[in-house]
Amino acid sequence: MQSVLFVMAILGCGESDAPCRELGVDQVRYQSEAQCLAASEDVLARRDDLYPSVVAQCRPASARAQLLRGSEVSLPESQATHLFRQRIAQRSPSPTTGS
Repeated sequence: MQSVLFVMAILGCGESDAPCRELGVDQVRYQSEAQCLAASEDVLARRDDLYPSVVAQCRPASARAQLLRGSEVSLPESQATHLFRQRIAQRSPSPTTGS
């Protein structure tokens, strides 16, 4: 079974319903989503982008960029994370299990 690596995308978001802009993807690859999320605070602390909100989005390295809107960034953490995971699940192929 192949493990899934995660990347951290840095997004600049406005306060409206306009899509956030991907500013870049951190070069570090994480062994789990939890490791990626744990590192996000330090990575974001080093950013000084001119956006109302600069956020980190942890996603599988093989996943495509997901649309995130400024209005979603202001959601409580658990709700925004749930929306993002829902989108990943809808667009990512299901992992196959082998014996």
